[in-house]
Amino acid sequence: MTVDARTAARRPIHWAVGGALVVATALVPSAESAAAEQKSEVALRYACPLPSGTEEVDVVVSAVLPTTARTGEEIRPEKVSVEVGLPATSLTRFRDLDAATLAATARLTVRNAVGDTAADASWQELTAEPVPLPEPGEGEGGLTLAATGEVPTVAFGSPGRATLTPAELALSLSSRTADGEPTTPPGLDVSCEPVPGQESELAAVDIRGDEDPASPAPTPGGSDPAPEPTPGRPAEGLPPSARDRIDDLTEKRLDALEDDPGSCPIEIPPEWVMTTAETYAAGYANAAKLNGAAALGPAFMKVVLNKRYINDSCASTVDVSSEVNFDYQGKRQLPPTKATFLSYGFMPTTATMTLEQVGPPAAIHTHTVTNTPTYPEETTVTAQLVMRLSDVEVNGVPLDVGPDCRTERPFEQVLRGYGQSYPPAGYLVAYGGTLTGYAHIPPFTDCGADEDLDPIFTAAISSTGKKADNYAKMTQAPLCVATNPEGPDCPPRKPKPEK
Repeated sequence: MTVDARTAARRPIHWAVGGALVVATALVPSAESAAAEQKSEVALRYACPLPSGTEEVDVVVSAVLPTTARTGEEIRPEKVSVEVGLPATSLTRFRDLDAATLAATARLTVRNAVGDTAADASWQELTAEPVPLPEPGEGEGGLTLAATGEVPTVAFGSPGRATLTPAELALSLSSRTADGEPTTPPGLDVSCEPVPGQESELAAVDIRGDEDPASPAPTPGGSDPAPEPTPGRPAEGLPPSARDRIDDLTEKRLDALEDDPGSCPIEIPPEWVMTTAETYAAGYANAAKLNGAAALGPAFMKVVLNKRYINDSCASTVDVSSEVNFDYQGKRQLPPTKATFLSYGFMPTTATMTLEQVGPPAAIHTHTVTNTPTYPEETTVTAQLVMRLSDVEVNGVPLDVGPDCRTERPFEQVLRGYGQSYPPAGYLVAYGGTLTGYAHIPPFTDCGADEDLDPIFTAAISSTGKKADNYAKMTQAPLCVATNPEGPDCPPRKPKPEK
């Protein structure tokens, strides 16, 4: 059967995949609100570790926001700007690289709060155009970078005074020569923290409930208008405004497909769908050689949803790429766990095991088939980890393994989950559920303070090459999405692990 590309591409895009639907109604703007707007601005000082040392940097955050909104209504900050004033001393490094211009990409964490509930949103990909570096002695010699861009919406589920407060600021500075070529090295990544003791609130919005006198009057006939849906749980379909924007994008793509009717994937702009979320995961990992299992977590996870979202109406598939970082006391790792095994089948051995995340964030890829009513989907999570051992006791006697006993190289942990969207069942990124997989543990290195213990731990723990050596089973809790801090899964809760 021949599929007509124009007809196929007009099929509605379904978002029940990869956590997208759980935030779709909060991320795609609806009709503009009639509420009065406010130009909000706050001047802050941030402590930034620069090559010249830790410097206090002046930062001005501004945005246009409504003064009031209803519960569940989308609030999109407009005209967002983050101005960063770099002092003259911080520019010496770039002058030494013969840099002529400096640009930046900024990522600002903003805490959305109402009452006792709060969640962090990530204002990502704010870009500052290149600015010429001032000559030494020219004025104060400093430089201001103004980063702008679109940011996610937020919706509050209960009435009250909602606040938006800037928190951590990450800067990716990039420098170029007078010829427009990147310097060597080409840039610098900086993570800044607000200086304590400041009034850092950017804006406050009055959130009104349906019972509020300012809410719309009942409709003729005595029936109240249906309340606007609070984003959080999946609901079939999209709001009209979302469909309109996607339809417009589809039509543009169709015009370009006249000569190539078999190619119709549409990549949704990330600013429409990308947001942050938090959750916990907990589970167990088998150590086949030791005939036992070690508990993992509960591990706190910071998620960036929908960094890439591709709908292919011709193939009836949707592919979503997200990413996640573990966070334990500010480090990219799972909580240390203590486990006791019988080494070589008879020797009781106790050790603290720490799994550190290395390299890029763990990748989450979800593939959904949309031409069946249930919308089956498969999710793969891939992380690069290093295992560390400490506090080792053999038969109750401490064994000094030194401060850096670890696998000699990172290993890849791949977990997979399977589910369906209608009705929700199995594993879904938004709802959570169970993920399973295997990992091959490399040999150990730098184990032993006074003697070489690498061969012992390699023989006792590292993989033999059999697939079933190290089986892991993790249970993820539902996501607490930053755009809906009043949702039913906020704050994130710790799941009960399954063996």
